[in-house]
Amino acid sequence: MLDNTHADWISLAAGLSFRGQAFIDGKFTDASSGKTFDSINPATGAVLTPVAECDEEDVNRAVAAGRVAFEDGRWSRMAPGDRKAVMLKLADLIRESLEEMALLDSLDMGKLVTDAATIDAPGSAHFFQWYAEAIDKVYDEVAPTGPGDLALVSRVPLGVVGAVTPWNFPLDMATWKAAAALAAGNSVVLKPAEQSPLSALRLAELAAEAGVPDGVFNVVPGFGVTAGRALGLHMDVDCLAFTGSTAIGKMFMQYSGQSNLKQVWPETGGKSPNLVFADCEDLDAAADMAAFGIFFNQGEVCSANSRLYVERSIKDAFVEKLIARAQAMQPGDPLDPASKMGAIVDEKQTQGIMRFVDEGRNTANLVTGGERITVDGKGCFVQPTIFDDVTHDNPLARDEIFGPVLSVIPFDTEEQAVTMANDSIYGLAASVWTDNLSRACRVSDKLMAGTVSVNTVDALSAMTPFGGMKQSGFGRDLSLHSLEKYTALKTTWIKYKA
Repeated sequence: MLDNTHADWISLAAGLSFRGQAFIDGKFTDASSGKTFDSINPATGAVLTPVAECDEEDVNRAVAAGRVAFEDGRWSRMAPGDRKAVMLKLADLIRESLEEMALLDSLDMGKLVTDAATIDAPGSAHFFQWYAEAIDKVYDEVAPTGPGDLALVSRVPLGVVGAVTPWNFPLDMATWKAAAALAAGNSVVLKPAEQSPLSALRLAELAAEAGVPDGVFNVVPGFGVTAGRALGLHMDVDCLAFTGSTAIGKMFMQYSGQSNLKQVWPETGGKSPNLVFADCEDLDAAADMAAFGIFFNQGEVCSANSRLYVERSIKDAFVEKLIARAQAMQPGDPLDPASKMGAIVDEKQTQGIMRFVDEGRNTANLVTGGERITVDGKGCFVQPTIFDDVTHDNPLARDEIFGPVLSVIPFDTEEQAVTMANDSIYGLAASVWTDNLSRACRVSDKLMAGTVSVNTVDALSAMTPFGGMKQSGFGRDLSLHSLEKYTALKTTWIKYKA
């Protein structure tokens, strides 16, 4: 697969068949209304396939199927070893379908197919395997009591979990929610972003093939104002896991209060700072990762390191390094292995990025990029863009742009750098570059972020939790900790004759 040429990927894409129907209670089905919307390739503008436009009635069907499956125990009370075997089989099926899954995400939302094939799709298989292996290794508790009392503390599945996922990592975000929720024994109703539903629908098909029982994993494509809202307000959804914008995360919190007080776990926006100190010995590595941290996936990453704070004494030289790297990362056909960036997800997002860029021309120093371009006369593409000498109160440094736009801000002291980094409504991630161990520990302690990466950017693993602070939300994906949000603590107290 790593040897696939541009022509190979084009040929494979031409042979794809797309699933556009909803997946409810173990089978593909049209939306109850019969309505569809088009899935569009942002690199070409071509329509890939019509997709079922699910609404409240379809969400009701999916939740009802999930509830029946949960209550009769076909999954929730399946022996842990058996549930593990099914999820391991699903991981294997994803690995067998890597090219297909990579192409679905690349065509659907514009990411580089090489990234999807080497990062996203293998990552999905890995996370399903990881949570499968955890199923029979997480133990309950026995409380310390006196003779005649036995107090058991167990974690039990909640019931029906709703999951609403974003378009930037379609397969991986669906996996981050579904793998943990399924491992815990829940039923899942997934609403993927309307911009990128295709890999989630294929994932449902693979799950059924792996042996996930009917009704346990349902996918309802549709729009946020209809299908998403219906999930958030549903009286029989026990938990809602969400990744997306802060504004929509707040809406789901409101929906919970307006309905059944369901648990809501938001992982929302970010404006992550990257602090580069003059005592960093390998500035080339720092520049490489600073460029990666903002231009990977076209900057469409919630934890993208979009605010770059550089110590003033090295700032000009460091910016020159960044300019060279940005100019070598020009967008191209997402199916071409030679391309360094893909397409922006759609026209609306492209226009939103360009509004920030156009306004930034008047308030900061544009040193490279800043143009919308086409590839072969088509598509939604934005050059990697760097603004230098950005003031800390500039919208370029305050607002989540969600595109390949980097703001460079100089600092003079460690205290000033930390203060500016923390002066944000967001707290998802941060990075620190220094070879002073005391400074690395000191600054990391002070940064208000869910993950602080030292001498790297955006570090994550199945073994560590991912999530934020402040208005980046409080939901945590990945690690054993994520099982906590899909389970409830239950105490069973037994009196016996001592």
